Amino acid sequence: MDEIRPWLYVGRYRDTLDTYYLEAKSIHAMLQLAESVEQPGIVSLYLPVRDLAPISSDMLRQGIDFIREQKKLGNTILVACGAGVNRSSIYCVAALKEEEGLSLLDAYKEVKRNHPEALPHEPAWESLCDYYNDPVPYLDVMRLAGQ
Repeated sequence: MDEIRPWLYVGRYRDTLDTYYLEAKSIHAMLQLAESVEQPGIVSLYLPVRDLAPISSDMLRQGIDFIREQKKLGNTILVACGAGVNRSSIYCVAALKEEEGLSLLDAYKEVKRNHPEALPHEPAWESLCDYYNDPVPYLDVMRLAGQ
């Protein structure tokens, strides 16, 4: 689990299971993209977003709204997918874009700087670009990722 901002963490499925680690990081909300895990005192939203596949606009909106609402309530949010590489990174990029007004590429740079494992897969990245009507070439993402 890595801190992107004091209010936003990105991680993997196993992080959602570690009650002590969640408590140590003051996580009070989780957007879960791999499996649903209930933790006492933590508000959760599970979205069945498939890995390596496009993400529907509805699924993007639900997750982004959840993150923004939890931030507004003063909660620290963990966004977690299976490995903490693709899906969770996409939602963190979207959260930074909406909360801080960053471009998609600048938001990705921030996520990558704080979470070196971040590497959105092409179908998910293209879904994000379509959602925001901001066609950032996937090649730019790959360059930033050092691929």
